[in-house]
Amino acid sequence: MDYIEILVKLRKIIRSINLESKRIEKQYGISIPQLLCLKYLSEQPGYRATASQLKDFIKLNASTISGILARLEAKGLTARLANPEDRRVSDIILTAQGADILKHSPVTLQEKLSKHLASLTDAQIQELNKNIDLLVQILEAQELEASPVITIQELGN
Repeated sequence: MDYIEILVKLRKIIRSINLESKRIEKQYGISIPQLLCLKYLSEQPGYRATASQLKDFIKLNASTISGILARLEAKGLTARLANPEDRRVSDIILTAQGADILKHSPVTLQEKLSKHLASLTDAQIQELNKNIDLLVQILEAQELEASPVITIQELGN
């Protein structure tokens, strides 16, 4: 196989992520990380979670989560409430407007990929992981922080 085919296939993956990010942002007015925060909140008891719980779920740093939550709150999709058990912590609550967006939100590329990966055998997952590790090494990207969510901002667009 010609190595150019590998470069083209990688470009197709990056492009599909880029196009989905732009489509969701244009159609729903929120980013994929914001959408994932809303989905996470919708699955929690009382539709609430702390910023720390969201940070751990999305695997982004605290300052990034803070910005995401500020934008969601400014759009009226979430609200901050004092935690009744610990006043030093605020709970992030999904609002009715945030829940409404979820009713109409699309299945994301992340969700489609997760579904397909779950259908692979353990041997296939191990082989795929080994080959992706090789790509990470080739790109000298081992030390980069990364969440399981790829956004258009990370792609530099």
